[in-house]
Amino acid sequence: MDVQIISNEQQLNDAFDIRKKVFVEEQQVPPEEEIDDLESEATHFVLYVNEEPAGAGRFRTVDGYGKVERICVLKDFRGTGAGNAIMKKIESFARKEGLKRLKLNAQIHAIPFYSKLGYEVVSEEFLDAGIPHKTMIKEI
Repeated sequence: MDVQIISNEQQLNDAFDIRKKVFVEEQQVPPEEEIDDLESEATHFVLYVNEEPAGAGRFRTVDGYGKVERICVLKDFRGTGAGNAIMKKIESFARKEGLKRLKLNAQIHAIPFYSKLGYEVVSEEFLDAGIPHKTMIKEI
């Protein structure tokens, strides 16, 4: 597994394709909500398995937090450690940027995954794109 910080258009297209498959096709998130006006200010990540795009995520700095967003893995690669690999790369990037705290909005079903990585729930449930979420944070 190879997680890369996106540095070219092909990698960005790979990441967007993965996000569209997971969020738009699988979870029925409206396309205009998935690819939003914050893309240009984010650092994007893409995961390749044997050179095949398999997962993606993005990262922004917001109000002193590193904000982890749009973490997704294609169905065929779930349960393989792909999500962990993406998160480790993002956390390493955040440390290099000098950030001490990370925040994310986790879909309810993904809370156990993020909890294993040290994230703690800090909010009540809320809807984002019609999907129940809770905010989680982690000190790094």
